[in-house]
Order: sequence, then structure tokens, then C-alpha cells
Amino acid sequence: MSSPVHTFYADAVLFDMDGTLTDSIAAVEAAWGKVAKDIGQDPAYVIAATHGKRAVDNLAQFKPHIKAHEMDDEVENFEKTILFFADAYNMHGPGSQATSPITSPFINSPLSSGYATPDLSISPSSSAPSSRASSFVSPRRPSFATKLNNMLTMSVVPEVSIHGQGPQFDESIMEEDQQDIVMFETNQKKHILEAWQQEATSVDRSVRILPGVKRMMSSIPEGRYAVATSGAKTYAHGCMTRVGITPPKITITADDKRLKAGKPAPDPFLLAASELGFSAKNCVVFEDSPSGIRAGVASGATVIAVCTSHERRQIENAGAHFLVENMEKVKCEPCADGRLKFTVQL
Repeated sequence: MSSPVHTFYADAVLFDMDGTLTDSIAAVEAAWGKVAKDIGQDPAYVIAATHGKRAVDNLAQFKPHIKAHEMDDEVENFEKTILFFADAYNMHGPGSQATSPITSPFINSPLSSGYATPDLSISPSSSAPSSRASSFVSPRRPSFATKLNNMLTMSVVPEVSIHGQGPQFDESIMEEDQQDIVMFETNQKKHILEAWQQEATSVDRSVRILPGVKRMMSSIPEGRYAVATSGAKTYAHGCMTRVGITPPKITITADDKRLKAGKPAPDPFLLAASELGFSAKNCVVFEDSPSGIRAGVASGATVIAVCTSHERRQIENAGAHFLVENMEKVKCEPCADGRLKFTVQL
């Protein structure tokens, strides 16, 4: 028996992001698991309680000590943690070995080349070798390794020399060399991985695009779709660009100051529809989480729920108009009258 097919029309499409367009669930859950451990809570409980909601709301709940003026920075740091979990395996773990050239253990030594272990304390998207690695070094100037060795040698020279004076050095060179030593020692401290960072490199939590997403997005005319996500800009744009999705012009993120509330309130979808120039009641919402589905329903939109992050039984009572396995079960065709025709195979 063939599956039932439903057809309807709409003006525009409002996409949730994570769990709907992209799959970064593993990285997100790892980041919330870290938060749970930091505050002494059960990771399973924190992960379940935070899904589909804004980081700002979740952090306010689980870290009530964060002051209002600190929250934006806390959210950004948290979302950088998500992206670190997403990238760590392929950038710093076993996944990076497939493309890494085989080199002598001395070639990439900080002392011999100026390279250092990637700074894992910064955002993965900006993680890069030390700028010294690409700096041109004059052949007349001793290498950093030579200078370091010279300075170590100098440290054991007796303080009193000829005429009762200590060793005489060029102050400008010494000052420059000392700066090199300080920089090296500072970088070495930064490059020590914390326990959670070491764990992060051992598991592949890469962001992935979900089935049917490319086809669906390419079938919708420009200006007729938007993204409304519970992620802030750092995380939202980071996830989409990692899987080849160009964030649409109308991308409503959790840190948008125009929002009075996040999902399950309808505000993100109402704002996205308004920015596109349409009524939410004439839009289609694609969602995956219970809170997101409720937000879509509350906005008045036609909601298509995808079972990509939750089992069917977990979202079937959230109020969605259609429930499908993934976006491959939905087809969108622009019509001559400007409307969008949707065909849903249940």
C-alpha cells in the first residue's frame, strides 16, 4: 500500500536550523554535558532540558549566577565550545592525520620552525599556526632556537668577568630575544589541552547536513525562505557554513535583540515571516524539536516536523500538521502565480 500524499500551498518557508537543516546534536550535547559537569548536574538531565531552546535561556536556568551584562559573552563562549567539539576530531584528533604530511619530529618543533601546537583555547574557526610561522626571517639574524640556546648558555656564565664586570650584551638584541622567550613560554601554556579538550579530539562530532535539505533549499526562490533558530549568530552561521549552506539574508538568531522570547514562544517565526514580508499563517515551518514545533504551531504556520533528532513518539503530540522521516519526504515547487506548492509523502 502506497503512503498517503498531501498537497497544499504557501507563500514562504521558515526553517529551524539544528536538527532540521544541520546535525550538530553530538557537539551540542557534548557542550551541554560539559556545562552539567561544571555545575555538578546530571548531563542526561541538562541535555534533555536544553534541546531546542536558546542558550541564553538555558544558561540563565542552569547558571543563575551569570550577571546580565556578562550573558552575551557567556553565550558566545558556550557556542564556541560547541564548534570546538564539532571540529576537534578533524582539526586536532585522529581525523586530522589523514591529511597531515609525514614529517620529521623536529620539523614542526616550536624551536626549529616557529610553529606551535594549535591554540585550542580559541575558536576552532580561527585556530591557526602562530603568526611567527609565516614571518620572513633574515638569514643574518640567528634563529630562535640558536638565540634560546645562547640565552641558556649565558645564564650559567659567572656574574663577574674581566675588570669585575658582568658579560656585555647588545641590549636591543637581548630585549628582542627575551620577548621571543616570553612569547614561546606563553604559547606553550596556552597549548596545553584541558581534559575536556583532549576528550573532544577523540570523538567525531562533525556538523552534517541532513537528508533532503540541499534539494529543498535549492527548490525555493531566493527571498522566500528564512532561518529562525535558537542558536546565536556564532553557532548558527558556524554550523551552516560548515556544511555548505549560505545563511539566508533573513536569519533570525537567538541573540536578535528584537526578540522578546525564544521558542516555544512563536516570536522567532513571527519575526522571520515579517522580515520576509509574509504572514506567518501563510508560511511553512520545518522543525524537529518539541519546543520548536510548538513555536511554529503558535505562530499560525503549517508545521512539518522531521524525525531527525527525536523519535516519532517524542514529537508526535507536539501539534505538527505533518510528521515525516526527513525532508526527502517533502517536495516544493514554485507556481506561476507566485505561490509554493508542497507535496508531503507521509
